[in-house]
Amino acid sequence: MRIRATVAAVTGALALSAFVVPAAQAAGHGEQNLNKPSSAQRFGTSSAKSAFRAAAAEGEPVVSKVTVNSGKDIVVGTTAAKTFTVSVTASHASGIEDAYVDLWHGTDIESDIDGLLVPNEDAATCTASSATTSTCKLTVTAVPGSDLYMNALAGTWHVTAAALAGDGSIYWNDFHSTAKVQRYSKLTVNASPEPVYKGRTITVTGKLSRANWEDGLYHGYTSQSVKLQYRKKTSSTYTTLKTIKSDSTGNLKTTTTASADGYYRFSFAGTSTTPAVNATGDYVDVR
Repeated sequence: MRIRATVAAVTGALALSAFVVPAAQAAGHGEQNLNKPSSAQRFGTSSAKSAFRAAAAEGEPVVSKVTVNSGKDIVVGTTAAKTFTVSVTASHASGIEDAYVDLWHGTDIESDIDGLLVPNEDAATCTASSATTSTCKLTVTAVPGSDLYMNALAGTWHVTAAALAGDGSIYWNDFHSTAKVQRYSKLTVNASPEPVYKGRTITVTGKLSRANWEDGLYHGYTSQSVKLQYRKKTSSTYTTLKTIKSDSTGNLKTTTTASADGYYRFSFAGTSTTPAVNATGDYVDVR
């Protein structure tokens, strides 16, 4: 079930509330709707639990582990869709029949959802490790410019986790955990002149940029701290020489003194919306 348009998120039994994306968010994207299924819609049963309850009620499946993208941040560029795996490990006396995971962005499950990523499959693939416990897997696809239609969606998303037991009982929690969805980053470097005499000045330039989901291009990431690092030709370890900030267009420029043959690179530690990235080292021959 690949639902791209949003409705309403349902907490509790069968409640379904209409949801309209604010005009400011929908501008330029036509009618961007978001459909978040309820437990009844997903599993075809009226049994459900409150989205706000952290622990399983008596008789419900017990979810012991939820994994999104192998525990790594979800990084999306400007054009290519990103497909990742999600999994739920759960147990119940009657066994586990199905599971569900979605990622949603917003502040309120009933009235403020502006981003939603749902599974590609109608049902999870569940592998039993015992008569009571199974791990169920699904895939989710994030498409820049569509699912990720504005840059403000970068950052922390809520993770909904659910499990269906063999007797029809359900665990469903719209606030099970969180995951980060980030804008792909790029970093370049150029050290010159090459070659250079020992003791002379080396000028190092580069640029830090990141994906813009709204126009499908890469733009400079401004006012960010970036480290200039160096490693000798005979070493495998980089050391930090200084820290500078990207300018108003994401450009980087600094100088250092030539000491020995080696590689220079810029290194960015990342932010909540943008992943860490290292430029490929640029070799300088020192004479």
